[in-house]
Amino acid sequence: MKKIELAVFDMAGTTVNEDNVVYKTVRAALAKSGVEVSLDTVLEFGAGKEKFKAIADILEETKTTGVDPNVVFEDFKGMLEEAYANLDVTTYDGVEELFTLLRSKDVKVVLNTGYDHKTATSLLKKLGWVPGEQIDALITADDVVKGRPSSEMIDKAMAMFGITASEKVLKAGDSVIDIEEGKNANCGLTVGVLTGAQTREQLATAEPSMILDSLSDLAEQLFP
Repeated sequence: MKKIELAVFDMAGTTVNEDNVVYKTVRAALAKSGVEVSLDTVLEFGAGKEKFKAIADILEETKTTGVDPNVVFEDFKGMLEEAYANLDVTTYDGVEELFTLLRSKDVKVVLNTGYDHKTATSLLKKLGWVPGEQIDALITADDVVKGRPSSEMIDKAMAMFGITASEKVLKAGDSVIDIEEGKNANCGLTVGVLTGAQTREQLATAEPSMILDSLSDLAEQLFP
């Protein structure tokens, strides 16, 4: 297994268990504008993306006309804030232990996300995670010009810690777009996990280095 210097992890569905509330809220915001789609459709076309882009892509993929994605997005933001205020957020079993193990072996641990900074920070607060303690950094959609599948968030993480060899970077996430992001950054390892948005079959279409049942299985893959 390759020597890793930087591990970049997606948040919702990968390290943070928030019961798909974001995608359920996307679905509810679309419904408010008269667009009825299934949660599976929202996950298929929206998972892992910056949320305005997710909404716009869902409207495009479902060939919906006459609905302004800006209106849906504004509704979504208000609805999500309310949903998060009452949400019990947890991490998945073994994730904090994995972070501790990686950092003990001088691997930088970065969370990245299609969320805006405010939403991502509220999640960290609920978990009691602080950059510099449980993780080394948080990078959100607000920190870059282009969201996933662009490599910009991973490029920023590498620059932040002076890591120049992309083959020493791992990217893990629960959606195809996470894997595509990792490949666009030329990461040495791309890992799909089955705790979140997409199925093994969907993740396999992006050809990740491996697909794991959960992130807790990663330690034995990296340090057998």
